[in-house]
Amino acid sequence: MIERDQEAPFFRAINQNNKLVYLSDYYGKNVVLYFYPKDDTPGCTIEANDFTSLAQDFADLNTVVIGVSKDTCECHRAFIDKYNLNVPLLADTSGELCNKYGVWQEVEKEGEKKMKIVRSTFIINQDGKVEEALYNVNSEGHAQEVLEKVKQLVPKTESGETAG
Repeated sequence: MIERDQEAPFFRAINQNNKLVYLSDYYGKNVVLYFYPKDDTPGCTIEANDFTSLAQDFADLNTVVIGVSKDTCECHRAFIDKYNLNVPLLADTSGELCNKYGVWQEVEKEGEKKMKIVRSTFIINQDGKVEEALYNVNSEGHAQEVLEKVKQLVPKTESGETAG
């Protein structure tokens, strides 16, 4: 499991456009890396729409939001097109990224055990350190909760006002 103040695990993965994305592409920015089980399912759609509606608020705080699931690039593009999403989605079809962040877990539902992505979010600061590691989150209201946490990262001036 990832913990606060540790170096964020390095990643490289392809986004919905088959473009290779590296964590290092975002040094100097905060990164909200959220993992979700599957494109176009109820909870995942709520979460993606909420992050989309708050994308400008995150951008104003020098923060990029990136979603990750084991779905393919094609599946991600269809999900983005269907809901007009404006957050990049990484295709972790091998599960390497899910394993690095500890979100690929065994869960039990109705007495049946299976492996799945546990909905989780990581807030990574501008220096690549984990500020928050939130496992097993609820999709409803989560994007707003994450935004409030990101606001706490914004440097304060000596007068106590938010800088920038």
